[in-house]
Amino acid sequence: MNQRKIYLIPMVIAEDTEEAVISEEVKRTIKSLDYFLVENVRTARRFISKLRLGLTIEELTFEVLDRKTKPEQVAEYFVQAGDKNIGILSESGCPGIADPGAVAAAVAHKQGLRVVPLSGPSSIFMALMGSGFNGQSFVFHGYVPIDKRERETKIKSMEEAAVRLRQTQIFMDTPYRNQKLFDHLLSACHPNTLLSVAKGITGSEEMIATKPIFEWKKEKINLHKTPTIFSLYA
Repeated sequence: MNQRKIYLIPMVIAEDTEEAVISEEVKRTIKSLDYFLVENVRTARRFISKLRLGLTIEELTFEVLDRKTKPEQVAEYFVQAGDKNIGILSESGCPGIADPGAVAAAVAHKQGLRVVPLSGPSSIFMALMGSGFNGQSFVFHGYVPIDKRERETKIKSMEEAAVRLRQTQIFMDTPYRNQKLFDHLLSACHPNTLLSVAKGITGSEEMIATKPIFEWKKEKINLHKTPTIFSLYA
């Protein structure tokens, strides 16, 4: 195997949490690199600057790796980097988990390069950890449909799978639609179905709570514009 390394580098989930969630190993790795594939250049530059590693940002190379980037373009980036190790940075969380960083890992494996995932915050896995649900059988569905009828069909399908398979169902929506999704879950799910809401993970307003639907109906909760992971279980 080629000893050239592709590092999958975790990013903060919440603002101003670098000191709390980014390990010294991650910092050392970033400091050793000068070529990065990133989902958002502005976010990546700001993140590295806030780590205060003594790097000159203008001397670093950032190429875009987002949902539109094809494997052929990633392979070209690898060529452009010469024999350098490369860092992969997501918009938030861990590259490769519900994220275009997976494309870079796949290309690296095809080329016989060494893929090195570094540990760090992942809202999906942290929500599962805090839910109290089955951690041995679970599925992440990503974003639920926007259309109301399609969304209800998806909710019913996930609820049925949670009951039939005893499987944790994890999903999300864009922050400005979280409140509508929460309200839809309360109206569509069986009263005894368990819902875990993981809001603002690692941030100052973090809240992870698990209750049956009938208890959630008694609560007043504001999820508008706050990143949130939802999970269903029976």
